[in-house]
Amino acid sequence: MKIVLFETLPSTQTYLIEKLKRGEIEVPVAVLALEQSRGVGSRDNEWLGGKGNFFASIAVNIDVLPDDLSLSSASIYFSFIMKKTLASLGENIWLKWPNDFYQNDYKVGGTITKKINNVLVCGIGINLKNSQNGYNALQSDIEPKSLLENYLFSLSKFPKWKQVFSEYQVEFELSRKFSVHIENYQKSLSGATLCEDGSLLIDEKKVFSLR
Repeated sequence: MKIVLFETLPSTQTYLIEKLKRGEIEVPVAVLALEQSRGVGSRDNEWLGGKGNFFASIAVNIDVLPDDLSLSSASIYFSFIMKKTLASLGENIWLKWPNDFYQNDYKVGGTITKKINNVLVCGIGINLKNSQNGYNALQSDIEPKSLLENYLFSLSKFPKWKQVFSEYQVEFELSRKFSVHIENYQKSLSGATLCEDGSLLIDEKKVFSLR
């Protein structure tokens, strides 16, 4: 997959989405910025940061994704592959449903996904080095470009959703002492049921990741 590298960008996600809408970039492609000034986070929050942290967006054609992967599960799918990539590089993190990277009890990053025609765009921000955005950092010496290359290698295998889910199902238990934002309300995950399609049952209501 081609990697487009920038010293700085307002937002890798915004850049890639705008290029796709204008037909000015071909997929598959990944965009990496060493610094980001107006990054896009969950719930319209910003994800900012300087050198040493990870800011990337990846675009793939939906047709290459596993046939058992629902788009509503894409955040978990792309995030869990990153979690495993970081684990292979010695970082002990876990994935809080559906798209937040945690080290112990502290958030260090997150994922956001968006569908543009027949393309899925996944933006990932991780505080590798510096504590920013009100969150902790891994204090890691992993280079952002090296992390992206490792991640793209793992992603290129496109494991089945069933395989990813079987591993994430065990890890989901760590999410139970946290809450999640649903329709502008915070809902506890303590009694949530994780369904096979990656959605949750909370208070008898089915909830999908909309990020």
